[in-house]
Amino acid sequence: MRIIKYWLVVILLGCFESGFSQKLDITHLTGNFYVYTTYKDIGGRPFPSNGLYLVTGNGVVLIDTPWDETQFQPLLDSILKRHHAKPVLCIATHSHDDRTAGLEYFRSKGIRTYTSKQTLDLCKKHHEKQAEFSFKNDTVFNVGGNKIQTFYPGKGHTQDNIIIWFEQDKVLYGGCFVKSTQSAGLGNIADADLKAWPKSMRKLIKKFPQRQFIIPGHQSWTNNKSLEHTLKLLEQN
Repeated sequence: MRIIKYWLVVILLGCFESGFSQKLDITHLTGNFYVYTTYKDIGGRPFPSNGLYLVTGNGVVLIDTPWDETQFQPLLDSILKRHHAKPVLCIATHSHDDRTAGLEYFRSKGIRTYTSKQTLDLCKKHHEKQAEFSFKNDTVFNVGGNKIQTFYPGKGHTQDNIIIWFEQDKVLYGGCFVKSTQSAGLGNIADADLKAWPKSMRKLIKKFPQRQFIIPGHQSWTNNKSLEHTLKLLEQN
């Protein structure tokens, strides 16, 4: 009986996310976009953290890094195996380690790593991993005919959180500034500005009205109403 109960627990944990592996999941989003998810033990349960990558003719663009340091190389290996291509650029969206943990490792592999200047300063202050390059203002990167636009909506989850917008495919990567519709709360608000966040969210909603895919920093991304959901959570706070 104990053995049966044990395996039931294992199966249930295995269903925590579709295709859950407790290490690294890669899911096709649309076109040449893929969401990758790594996990960290939070309160005794594996909790998912999302990143994104875009495959282009001139290499792969990574948005954020794995949370789990054991998955830095497996992610690179998986991309090479699946797409016969290597990452050439990585942009991290704020200074917390679920976004930045792999920056220095990726740099050591010849990948150009970027954050905003605000994020770089916070990484230095809090001894987080740092990007090789930084930008002060909203910036557009061009890789293989694809435009990757950074946008700072204002303070929210952190004072430095940025958004990544892919105009051609209407993909908006929100990172931890955006809460999944699966989330019942605001999560980690240790560095949040709860007064500024609603205004910043409204600015984002207005800025990109044609969004078709929205990727939050954690949990499910299948519902594209996560911006409105985040604003509702903030207004209820």
